[in-house]
Parts: sequence; C-alpha cells; structure tokens
Amino acid sequence: MFLCSMTDGVNEVGEVKVSHLQMEEEGEDSAPPEHKCPALCDALHGSIQDKENSPMMRAVLCAQVCKLYRFQTDDRRWLLVKEQMSETPLSFSVPKQLLSALVQELTSRVLDLRELGQLLPHWDGLRCDVINLCNHLIGCYQETLTEIGKLSASSCFKSSLSKSDRHLQFVPTNLHSQRMEVTSPGSAGVWYEVVTFGAPADHHYGFRHGGLKRILCKHRRSSSVSYSSDEGCRARDLLVSVTHLQPLIFGLAEELLSISLEPRANRLLQVLDGLSQQVHRFVHALKDELVKSALLDIHSQCASNCNDSHVHSNGLLCEGSPPHPERLAEDEYDEEEWDLTWTNVAKSLNCIIAMVDRLLGREPHPQEQPPAEQQEYSEDTKSYNNASPCSSSESSWQEQLLPLVITLRDCVREAVAKARTAMTFVVLQEAVGATMNQGPAQILHRRHAVFSQALSALVCGFVLRLYGGLEDPEFLQQLLTVGILVQFEGLLSTYGEELGMLEDMEVGVADLRSVAFKVTEAKTEQPKDLLPLLRGTWGRFVVEVPLPPETFRSLPEELKAGRLIRVEPILFNIGINQQQSLAERFGDSSLQENLNLQSCERLRAYCNALRDALPRMAGIQSLSESLSSLDRSVEAKKRKNVEVLWIAASVCRLVNGIRLTSCKSAKDRTAMSVTLEQCQILRERHSLSQQHFSTSLDCMRRNGCRMDNVQKNVGNRRFAFSAVQLLTFPRLYRPPDGSYG
Repeated sequence: MFLCSMTDGVNEVGEVKVSHLQMEEEGEDSAPPEHKCPALCDALHGSIQDKENSPMMRAVLCAQVCKLYRFQTDDRRWLLVKEQMSETPLSFSVPKQLLSALVQELTSRVLDLRELGQLLPHWDGLRCDVINLCNHLIGCYQETLTEIGKLSASSCFKSSLSKSDRHLQFVPTNLHSQRMEVTSPGSAGVWYEVVTFGAPADHHYGFRHGGLKRILCKHRRSSSVSYSSDEGCRARDLLVSVTHLQPLIFGLAEELLSISLEPRANRLLQVLDGLSQQVHRFVHALKDELVKSALLDIHSQCASNCNDSHVHSNGLLCEGSPPHPERLAEDEYDEEEWDLTWTNVAKSLNCIIAMVDRLLGREPHPQEQPPAEQQEYSEDTKSYNNASPCSSSESSWQEQLLPLVITLRDCVREAVAKARTAMTFVVLQEAVGATMNQGPAQILHRRHAVFSQALSALVCGFVLRLYGGLEDPEFLQQLLTVGILVQFEGLLSTYGEELGMLEDMEVGVADLRSVAFKVTEAKTEQPKDLLPLLRGTWGRFVVEVPLPPETFRSLPEELKAGRLIRVEPILFNIGINQQQSLAERFGDSSLQENLNLQSCERLRAYCNALRDALPRMAGIQSLSESLSSLDRSVEAKKRKNVEVLWIAASVCRLVNGIRLTSCKSAKDRTAMSVTLEQCQILRERHSLSQQHFSTSLDCMRRNGCRMDNVQKNVGNRRFAFSAVQLLTFPRLYRPPDGSYG
C-alpha cells in the first residue's frame, strides 16, 4: 500500500490511498517493484486530466475521494481499478430550487383564489381553508430556504446524523456518486457509476403512523369531482380571457351606437368589424369543453346537496342571473344549455350585422362569417328580412340598433356569468385536490420533502449518465424515443420504522414519473452556469441540464430544439438485515413483494418499447432472457432473495439506465451492496479471477471509499454491524473481520 498526492490540475484536492492487493503467484512476489509506484501515480494523474475532469464534471462533483487497486484476471494479467466517491452541490441546489418553485406556486394559488371574488359561505369557507394551508406551507418553506442557504454556503453534504434535522428535511441524506474506472491491458478506461443516498424519507416527522403510502390512503378525501393542474391552468386562462374580452365588446358596442347617430358608413363598418373580431374570439374561448363539463359537475353537486339550505346551486356569487337554485336542484340539467348560451352571443352579433347591412342598403355576406356560424347568420338574416320593414326615415339608425346591442350585451353577460361560475369551480376544486384532499399540511409537507430527496439523487444520476453518453448516438436516440430508465435499489426491511421509510420511498419514486429533462446551452463554462435548473410546478417539473456551447452544438437537432426526455423510475427492494428476518417470520412482506412485481412489469414495458424503437441496439436481444430470470426470482418465495437486486441492476446497465442504491442512511448496508456490485462487474465484464473475488471484495470494503464514507458520517472507520446481526445477512453482504463493531 502506498500514498499518492492527488491534484486536479489547479489545486491540490487531497490524498489518494493506493491499495495493492497481495496476490500469491507461484515462484514470484506479486508486489510491484518500488520503481513502479511512480508509474501508477502517473497513470492516476493522467486519468484525472481527461474528460472526467471537464468543466461539466467539476460543476456537479466535489470533495472527491479516490482509491486505486490492482487486481488479477483469469489470464493472469492485471486490471487497474480506480474507485472514486464524490459529494455533489446538487444535494443543496436542487432542494433550494424546488422550495423556491413551491413557494411561488403556492403564492400564485393564493392569489388565484383571492381573485375569484365574493363566494357564498360554503365555498368561501373552503377557499379560506386552502389559503390558510398554503400560507402555512409558504412560511415553513421560506424558513427552510433560509436555513439551507446558510448551510449550503459551506457544505455539499448532509450526514446520517442530521437526517432528522427539521431544516434539512428536503436535503438528501449522505448523497454521493460512487464511480469506478476499469483499465484493462491494451484498452481505454471504462466507467461504471451508481448514486448512493439515504432512502428518501421524512425522519423529522417520523414513522409512528407509517409512511406516505399508508398516510395518504388514510387521509385522502373522497371526492367525485377533481381537476388536474392542466385543467386548472385552462380555467384560469379562460377567466382572464373573458374578463378581458367583455369590456372590449361592450365598448365597441357603445361606439357603434354613438357613430350611428351621425351615420358615417366607413367608420360604422370599421367599428362593426372590430366588434365582430372580439365576439368571435369570445365565442371561441367559450367553446372549451371544460366549461360544459364543469357546469354539469356543478349541477351534479347541487343535486346531492339540495337539502343544504345555505348552499347555492353553484356555490358561487357571480355577475348575471344564473338559474334559480330550486329549479337547478329539481330539474334535469340539459347538457346543451351551455351550447345555446354561447350560440346566442353569436346570433345576436349576426343580427347586428344584418341590421347594419340593411341600413347601408347592402346585401348580407354570410361567407365572411366563420363556417360554424354561416348557417346561423343565414337564418337570423332571413328572420329579419321577413319581419315588418322599418324604414330609416321612420326611426334613427341608433334606435334600430339599440335593442340589438342590448340583446348582445345581455347574452354576453349571461355567458360570462356561467363561464365564471364554471371556471371558478374548476380553480377551487383543483386547489382543493392539490392541497386539502391530501390531508393536513404536514402530509403535503412530507410528500414535498421526500420528493425533494429523490429528485436530488435523480438529477445527479441523470447528469452523470448524460455526460458519459454524449458521444454515443444510440444512447442519445434512446433518450429521444423512450426516455431513460431509473432503477432505485432499496435495502430496507419491512418491519418497524423501516417499513414506514419504504412507504415514503415508494411514493417519492412514483412522483418522479412526472419529471422530465431538457438539454440547454450554457452561457459559459463556469460551474454556476453548468448546474441544472428546475422549472415548472408540482406534477410538471422540468430539469434543464446546461451543456457547454461546443458540446451542445454536437447534439441531435431534436435535443437542441428542447425535446423533453421522460423518466421511467422503478424501485426494487430486498431487506437484508435482522429486522427483515423478523418481518419474514412474524410480520408482513407484502409491500416489498407488490413493489417488486409492479417494478418488473414497468421494466418489461420499458424494455419492450426500447426493443421496438432500437432493434439493433447492442445487447438488446439478450433482454428477454434476463427479464425472464428476473420474473422467476421475484415470484420465488425465497427469503432475502438478493438475486432480484443483482438481475435488476444488470438489466438497468444493459439499457443505459441510472442506478441508485439506498438503505436507511446509505452508510453500512449500501457499502456492502456497492462494493459487491463493483466486484461482480469486474468478474463478469473484465475477467476478474474467481479465485481472488472474495479477497478483492474484502479489500474494497476494508480500504475503499465506502470506509471513508462511514468516517465522514459517524467519525470512525468501522461499519455499524454486530457479529450477531451479521449472522442474519446474506453471505456476500458481510464485511471482513475487523471492519465492523
């Protein structure tokens, strides 16, 4: 064993411990001669100066620890293996951006609800509940942002001892990238990576009542009416549109009457043309099917609440004269009623146009109307032509236009009143669904915090995977067609508090399905300009990953144009500790079994889509056999069946996926899993000698980066296992003697 000083080309970044694995060879000493030590250091320095130390990598990785090993292959040649563990500023930058986005979204929701105007008591009380909940969360998140800002100025790391800290709920525990470079004789280095972090869970609130999966099922309100965030946005846009268009229409109608006092044909036609354009925009907005469906939902709720004397039929106070509550409650709602409402607006405009044409002595021109309104125009014009003629000498033009303008205004008012009622209902119900239906503020807070931890790890993994595949056209095409697979490996037991952690983790991983990535062009190559940016709102977040201009220009046109890259997250969990033994004997492992079955199905669906999109992709034809083996392992009733994790990890790497590994704090069990995976890769892909597999594994566990991880978390270099506990662990997940206790 020897030490090399390690620099990044600019500053000294630490000390590298190079561990030499003693291999006994017949008739010769396998220890490298002294003069070879500088050669190994030179190789290490050379490796650090390549693209792995590019501005992109330097922006997202920090506080690196490196270890160098020399292992023997089956043909008695040597592998040079570099193990690298790094912290990442994403541990704090992603949660800060998420908190800022949530504060902005909640603030907008409060403003939207306050702008709904006066509501009757039932709905006003509900609005107040939502606003109070939002304001509570805004205050909590702003306080958390302030505290995280203080800590992130001096650290990129949250230790396992801080996992219950109230102000660090949104920060992932012990988040690191674990990377391994393998250099075989006569070949360039190959990199393998896995992101490690404590299972995304809310340790501050604890698990007395279980995790998110159980809590959400218990507190979620049953509601027959719910609207998505997209529908809420459409409703707000329509409210803005009708609020803007109504005064324009009324103003132009008044101007038309004013001009008709002293008829000027050109000016009259000019104003009429402007009025027609605004009415057509108004009618187009009102044709949105969301309005009709919302009115139907309102009447349905009215029917169910008709005995509640203080609840208005639509629950709202709006302009105009909506139908009487009792009639709405008793009569069957006619779905065509709304179509008749906006049609009346169009017909009243057509009547005005027909009257102006008569006054000017012109023939009507229905072909100038939109196609949907041509028939209406013809029928209205015909009815006016058949009516008793009224000479312009008998009454002024204004007197003849006035009743028609009044009719237009009345029709517009009625349409606006119903549209506002419907869209206010949608906005309010969407706000209720996004907040109140998930239970108390603490539950929503918990869900956001768990999501933040999972998202931070995902962004780290995606960035590293993208950087590693920028020169692979097949991988870039895969991103465009089927997105990227994200495989979470859990080592949590299904007993006691860890069952609650797994329930948190399941919801957090599932929430990542709404996340997408987009590649953008960075302004400069400075680290701050290369950090990912979070855009959007809850349920529609997009992570923008900036690339240096030269790198960005080499990408496919679709990626440069901003095509979104979707995410397919899956979670496989196998408990391996003594608590899992209790769960299997006296408890319940159904959550783990169901999780693994569902993840198998999602993994197979992703692989099938990939095979259809890229049938010539390397290794794609061997997927069927691997997936069948995974199915058999998942369905087998075998205790602590870690083979499930091994096969899932192998399939994930085969399809260029992102690997993430978690236990309670990503310290001890995660160390066993990561080092085992590294040695399995060396054996299966780089011909590590089977004779030396166990010795190599013990070497990595005793002297490798994960022991440094233990020290930075708890201050000593020993895994937190007891000899009795380890008797319940699968054999390959037990550390070497002297490294625990």
